[in-house]
Amino acid sequence: MTIETSERPPMPQPTAATPRFLLRVIAIVAIALSLFQLYAAGLQPLGLFFQRPIHLGFILVLCFLIFPVFGDNRRRGVLGWAIDGPLIACGLLVGAWVPANIDIIANAIFPRTIDVTVGIITTIVVLEAARRAVGLGMTIIGAVFIVYAFAGNRGELPFLADWMPGILNHRGYSLERLASQLTLGAEGIFGLPLGVAATFIFVFVLFGAFLEVTGAGKFFIDLAYAATGKQRGGPAKAAVIASAGMGSISGSAIANVVTTGAFTIPLMKKLGYRPAQAGGIEAAASTGGQIMPPLMGAGAFLISEFTRVPYVDIVLVSIFPAFLYFGVVYLLVHIAAVKQGMTGLSSEDLPSVRGVLAEGWHFLLPLVALVWLLVAGYSPMRVGFYAILSVVAAASARALWAYATDGPTASGLAALCRRGLSLTLQALELGARNAVAVSMACAVAGIIVGVVGLTGLGLKFSSMMIAFSGGNIVLALILVLIASLILGMGLPVTAAYIVLIILVGPALTSEFGIPLLIAHLVVFWYSQDSNVTPPVALAAFAGAAIAGSKPMETSVQSWKFAKGLYLIPLFMVFNESIILGGPLPLVIWNGVLAVVALTAFAACLEGFLFAPMPLWQRVLILPGVVAVFWPDMRVEAAGLAILLVVLALNWSRGRQPAALGGSA
Repeated sequence: MTIETSERPPMPQPTAATPRFLLRVIAIVAIALSLFQLYAAGLQPLGLFFQRPIHLGFILVLCFLIFPVFGDNRRRGVLGWAIDGPLIACGLLVGAWVPANIDIIANAIFPRTIDVTVGIITTIVVLEAARRAVGLGMTIIGAVFIVYAFAGNRGELPFLADWMPGILNHRGYSLERLASQLTLGAEGIFGLPLGVAATFIFVFVLFGAFLEVTGAGKFFIDLAYAATGKQRGGPAKAAVIASAGMGSISGSAIANVVTTGAFTIPLMKKLGYRPAQAGGIEAAASTGGQIMPPLMGAGAFLISEFTRVPYVDIVLVSIFPAFLYFGVVYLLVHIAAVKQGMTGLSSEDLPSVRGVLAEGWHFLLPLVALVWLLVAGYSPMRVGFYAILSVVAAASARALWAYATDGPTASGLAALCRRGLSLTLQALELGARNAVAVSMACAVAGIIVGVVGLTGLGLKFSSMMIAFSGGNIVLALILVLIASLILGMGLPVTAAYIVLIILVGPALTSEFGIPLLIAHLVVFWYSQDSNVTPPVALAAFAGAAIAGSKPMETSVQSWKFAKGLYLIPLFMVFNESIILGGPLPLVIWNGVLAVVALTAFAACLEGFLFAPMPLWQRVLILPGVVAVFWPDMRVEAAGLAILLVVLALNWSRGRQPAALGGSA
């Protein structure tokens, strides 16, 4: 028996806004974009002023085709096409202008009027495309930064200078200067964020699409159920493990919730978890998929580019923190199951590990190849290219083996070839569709990067951060957490990370002495909090829709189960060796501190580990957890001793028959 899941994602169906003919046009453009990206990744790498504008041009055209001006549920009509038609033409212009005129643009002392005009058009269509693909919040934030660039005595909007606080004042810039900054160099729209989206991110999104189309999602979910289904709270534990695997495919916490939650949440409810609990567990687990190596959503590639640390090193140092996060979620799920007296699923309701592996072992080969190529030192873009080829090769070999063992026929071979071609085209289209939102977010992030560089806003923001925190590193990290939550209301995780690291990164490193890599990892982790923290909790809201629970109650549950998202970055800051390494005894010491502190904190949160925990023990855990963050070995040792004594007392109580009987 296997958990019933669809073998591949359903492709878009005709609607009033997107009739069949338009779907075919979208498919052609999307497939062309994916083929272009594969050509640049594996055959002929292109210069940044060719790769990035062409990529953006494709994405803009796709965006305006997929997302109609009046919404998905209304027919475009003449007025709709009168708006979208010119925007699509502008997308083509954006993609072609810089590559066709790169020599003239590069040699010009002052930008030509025509280049400035195209730059203005580029900025406008990027903001409109972001509104459709990402949301109005992204466009508003981009527009606010543009207005800020104009708000100076020598800018286009000098009257706004009087309204600016003194620390935020600057000279102001003209339309021509800003347009040049944003579109004629590598510090604006065509800057680093879009560069990462047009190379590493796209090729790995495409890799995920190939895995998804060939049925890897079903394999990971079945394997998780087979491994954990018989345990207490089995479906919830399966959700944790499946989300860790699916996080390497979907690249989105919300997509992860929808994919795995459609199967895990109903089974959790059936087992006895409350609907809000089931939705919250799935949201917390799915959020962890974005910090799970080797892909980590788009974050690992961005961190690597910003810090100039090799991508494989980012992956290696992220393994232990990700293990800690999923360990905390798993432990909280287990404690909740034990407290409520739950049991696992019966063997008849579960697939067998051997059967699942026999059916889908070939899905592990691309992941093994990906890790091996990274360790071997290949560039991430080339690794993604070869990983896609390995998916195609593994799926093809599996299909040919099944064809050969079932009795080969000419008609069967023809049908096999047609299905293989169909799946390949679907994967190429799905990958391009999935990349639209993140590419548009990165393009608008380029606007923010350009304005920050032009106005010196990053240094001003750092000064404000120091003033507000009073130089206290804990208060500074709390400010980062609050800022990430506010940004998460209007931005996807990737964009929130980029904006936040540009603004607070310099202060964290230069003023508070946090190492560069740890500062980026902390900001990236905290950027995930909008998925699980009330009142935003986007992933929790998706889980609530599946669970049939109240969104706010579900978000509170997800916030509880995702506590590791807030504590583990603190370990990175105050126990640097778990990220940066050091003497082996120190690394082991800090690793033990992290495991024990997180275990004790989870027990404190639930009031249960091996047995019910008295209030005085729960209170005693809190100073013990605080002590392990203290930059003094003696205080850390005292805190560890307190935690171990409390856990030992709870274990001893759990071994008593009365306690066991009471918890059954």
